[in-house]
Amino acid sequence: MATHRISSLPIAISTSLSLPSKRRDYRLALPFNSLYGTRLLLKPSNLSCFVTKHHSSTNATVSLSLPTAKPERATSEKSPVWSARSIKSFAMAELEARKLKYPNTGTEALLMGILVEGTSHAAKFLRANGITLFKVREETVNLLGKSDMYFFSPEHPPLTEQAQKVLDWAVDEKLKSGESGEITTTYLLLGIWSEKESAGHKILATFGFNDEKAKELAKFLNDDIVLNYK
Repeated sequence: MATHRISSLPIAISTSLSLPSKRRDYRLALPFNSLYGTRLLLKPSNLSCFVTKHHSSTNATVSLSLPTAKPERATSEKSPVWSARSIKSFAMAELEARKLKYPNTGTEALLMGILVEGTSHAAKFLRANGITLFKVREETVNLLGKSDMYFFSPEHPPLTEQAQKVLDWAVDEKLKSGESGEITTTYLLLGIWSEKESAGHKILATFGFNDEKAKELAKFLNDDIVLNYK
């Protein structure tokens, strides 16, 4: 019998059928004891997946989106979607914040998330310039300090105001460009650099990232991965 694996990336589900006025998003996960069954576990999540029912069949359409401070954007069909690597980078950022026992996901966590994902053009650009996950994590602790050892982060540490601005900056810049396609991790990285007073910006600057490097990286805004055959 063929087996099917479900990605560990959280996918939230909402429905277009009649529901109470208060909307709630859920994350889809499959318990280990139901890999061959049909039982599903639903948990809250930031990502969105919309399920529409047509007659006797149900079609699921995944909308790759991240939190926004602009409510009108969340329901707009014209809003560009994030790339899979950007989505994974965000998920890894939440995880890094939890590892450090921080109460929020900040710009420093978004930076670490890009490096943990590791396969994007932005991540490769950082490593090529000597900016590694180990260095960023160490500098984060130096800059922000260690959390109380008895403190435990929430499952999804909420974004800081600056981190939210990074996400909205990326979407705004994509819309301004008029380019089609997804919002890549390069937008995410340049969004971190745009927040001059943020921890992420300061950490990048500490390791030699500057406006010139930002301009160099901006040439590849729409490239999420570079295939190297050498």
